[in-house]
Amino acid sequence: MSEFRGYTGKSLEFLKTNNIGVGDSVKILADLTYLGIIMPRYEHSDDKHLVLKLKSGYNIGLEIEKIEKIEKIPSPEKNIEKKERLEKNPALPKILLLSTGGTIASKVDYRTGAVTPVLTAEELNSSVPELAKIANVDAEVLFSEYSENIMPEHWLKIAEKLKEYSNSNYSGIIIAHGTDTMHYTSSFLSFALAGFPIPIALVGSQRSSDRASSDAALNLVGAIKFLLGCKTNGVYIVMHQDENDETVACHVGTRVRKNHTSKRGAFQTIGDNPAFIIVNDQIQRNMKDDFFRIKEFQPRINLNTKVALVKYHPGYDPSLLGEIIKMNYSGIIFEGTGLGHIGKTMYDNVKKANEKGIFLGMTSQCIDGRVRMTVYESGRDLLNLGIIPLENIIPEVALVKAMWALGNSKTLEDVKQIMLQNIASEISD
Repeated sequence: MSEFRGYTGKSLEFLKTNNIGVGDSVKILADLTYLGIIMPRYEHSDDKHLVLKLKSGYNIGLEIEKIEKIEKIPSPEKNIEKKERLEKNPALPKILLLSTGGTIASKVDYRTGAVTPVLTAEELNSSVPELAKIANVDAEVLFSEYSENIMPEHWLKIAEKLKEYSNSNYSGIIIAHGTDTMHYTSSFLSFALAGFPIPIALVGSQRSSDRASSDAALNLVGAIKFLLGCKTNGVYIVMHQDENDETVACHVGTRVRKNHTSKRGAFQTIGDNPAFIIVNDQIQRNMKDDFFRIKEFQPRINLNTKVALVKYHPGYDPSLLGEIIKMNYSGIIFEGTGLGHIGKTMYDNVKKANEKGIFLGMTSQCIDGRVRMTVYESGRDLLNLGIIPLENIIPEVALVKAMWALGNSKTLEDVKQIMLQNIASEISD
């Protein structure tokens, strides 16, 4: 990696002239005196600023022309860390952590400013020392991807890896995952691994691990406490309950959405309270004992990605739906208005899709509530055209479930039956 990564033009010349590189600790005299570490820049940034990481963990930009003096100072972060062997306590339970690239199990490389995955149990224990007191954690990196780059093929790899540990002596498994698409992954795992004998928790962080306000450590510790004390199975998302550092919420993997872009309490269970709440060492259980309908482990790790999620809106061009039909899609999930409606301009293409044997499912754009297509004439017309109402399944969850159902079915009737079957509490009472 370049010692000047992201710097070009005037900023690059400034660094070279002063013999400063990315990762160097510096003292800068400008409007104030700043102490910090030179960080890399975004690829498309201007050439007039330096990025400095302060001791607080926050980054600031400093305009080069306003810098009176810059000097390199000793950098303790650059010293090679002494890697002490972690002595595991045989009396403690075992937890497996699988990382997919989220910041929850990462650390900052101060030579480059890059966030790198924690690869070993020793490194993980060093990052979050509380872990060694409650469990023996084995860590493994599956891949390192931003969550927007995690695709259905990654879901399959995660599921196959989890299947390998279905008869292990682990008390639970954590999947470190980026937050943006976490609920898509949790949905697929909920269906593909229904009945998995031990609990699985997807954990992420809204604030990166190098920031003073990071939620990474609390989420991780809370997830392990949950796995050890929940006395249940199933797939969950474990994140901050709110902005306070006291409560962690455990959401059922098929009933949760990310409802805020940046708050630490971004994830919410739709239509209910979180399944579990963790406050310090106390676990509050909100869900019923029979919440998960599938009791026997029945792995079905297949999918068909030829499913479209169509968000209807006034002015939607029905020819777009026609193009989806021409592209030989196997399923279409409509995110309709209100109780489950789309405009009559769509009806002709809906009829064509139905005649072609494409699965058609209806969800609602409303955050909460249930699809009821028998209330109004338009809904009854859509039922007659072959659209299946999907109760109160969240649209993204319905998309994933349709991919999974189509990948594990031989006929359209099989798909319809699976989509209406409550497998992982995707349909709430």
